[in-house]
Amino acid sequence: MRDPYNAFCAHTDARLAGAKSGPLEGLTFAAKDLFDIAGHVTGGGNPDWLAKHPPAQRTAPVVQKLVDAGATMVGKTHTDELSRGIFGENAHYGTPVNPKAPGRLPGGSSSGSAAATAGSLVDFALGTDTGGSVRVPASFCGLYGIRPTHGRLPLDGVIGQAPSFDTVGWFAREPGLFGKIGEVLLGTDLARATRPKRLVIAEDAFALAEPATQVALKPAVEHVTRLIGKSETRKVSSENLSLWLKHQTALQGREAWATFGEWIDRNNPRFGFEVADNFLRGMQCDDDAYNAAQKFRAARRAEIGAWLDAETVVALPTTPFPAPLAGQTRSAMRALRATVINLTCIAGTLGAPQISLPLATVDGLPVGLSLLGPADSDAMLLALAAPATIGKF
Repeated sequence: MRDPYNAFCAHTDARLAGAKSGPLEGLTFAAKDLFDIAGHVTGGGNPDWLAKHPPAQRTAPVVQKLVDAGATMVGKTHTDELSRGIFGENAHYGTPVNPKAPGRLPGGSSSGSAAATAGSLVDFALGTDTGGSVRVPASFCGLYGIRPTHGRLPLDGVIGQAPSFDTVGWFAREPGLFGKIGEVLLGTDLARATRPKRLVIAEDAFALAEPATQVALKPAVEHVTRLIGKSETRKVSSENLSLWLKHQTALQGREAWATFGEWIDRNNPRFGFEVADNFLRGMQCDDDAYNAAQKFRAARRAEIGAWLDAETVVALPTTPFPAPLAGQTRSAMRALRATVINLTCIAGTLGAPQISLPLATVDGLPVGLSLLGPADSDAMLLALAAPATIGKF
């Protein structure tokens, strides 16, 4: 397969022909190398994981649903190791190229899926989002991307990381196809979706974005405000978002160690620096920190649930800046990572759906505007992103 962006895995030739008819007939897609395809080993972005696991016995249901709807899966795409990254760098297989920002990172951990879609190698692609792994590459690569409501789509046949955060998401270049995929996977009719009546502009989230990003997103926010008809500016929470980050890091890290710790102990696999560091911090998360994080999450869900009703949408930057330059030092990337997850942890903590819309650029580099809704408002968000609604912005 032609792959100028290093988007696809070379270790597998997994391919599934789409059904001869269906709403996605004739379209092509790729799946992140966390999704099982019968007869092929799911590599998880790590060569030691690849070498020590047998071929999958069945195809992940979410992949099969797309194939049954007529779409052909043409390959599996690169991911940060075991999805434990946010920028798309992989110490073993290389970093996929960002087609919309050459010389800059694609975002991760669904990096290959984003690169394949942005580079028009496929019509759309599947990813997963635990701490921002669809939303961040959507922002950096100028794509439509979604983190659905937690638990909305099955994770059967998917290498999970942190069960209370893991979701299946997808990318598309066009809003119409973005919504059509949602109708297939979610089993919903967007024409009948609830229409929001209020937009909340998240003051504390926008404060985390770089000034140039804030300026770039302002026209997009004004456009969405006109679509909805009413807006207000307020903080998401009474608690500083740095505390949200602290507690999500504890929960996600502890859960990821519970998922992979035994395998790591037994096999001593090779990991890149950030991935090893993430696992070590998760291993060291004690019961007091974990219990405090659970209480914090419950309190934030109660706090936000008091005002985020079924007809309200929250606007926030998807990322605080466009795609960073590739090749930076590990210490520099670690500082940038914390800034990014300060924004993405909001939806993760709430278990809420969030879409990223490619409505802005900073010096020609894509940056996304996100819309977040209450749990199970996925159809409302997708309908808001539809071509007839979002218009030719």
